[in-house]
Amino acid sequence: MQTQTKNVNQVQTLLRFTYGLVPIVAGADKFLNLLTNWEQYLSPAMKRLLPFDAHIFMMLVGVIEIIAGFIVLTRPQAGGWIVSAWLLLIALTLLSSGSYLDVAVRDIVMAIGAYSLARLSARKQLTAA
Repeated sequence: MQTQTKNVNQVQTLLRFTYGLVPIVAGADKFLNLLTNWEQYLSPAMKRLLPFDAHIFMMLVGVIEIIAGFIVLTRPQAGGWIVSAWLLLIALTLLSSGSYLDVAVRDIVMAIGAYSLARLSARKQLTAA
């Protein structure tokens, strides 16, 4: 039982750092565009709906991602739910645009991982109480 608990804790820690640090890095990159030009993922219809420039929108998205990453690091159960929902919204947006379907599938898979983090963290919280 102790080995199983240790393994669960290791997986939860790995997921916490993954889903905490990756959104922080991706969010910061919305300001720098070193990893990619993030605006390319916005559909033309979405760009037309924005009341401001697409770059400003992506910087707002970056701030949200950075905050979500810090929430995952400090409160992994709540953060896991937030990041899972966020990734599903991104995937649904991409699917509805018919573009970047590979990224949409990747984001769905990542959302499942974030959901798993939330569930493991809830279990860990229950066993700690």
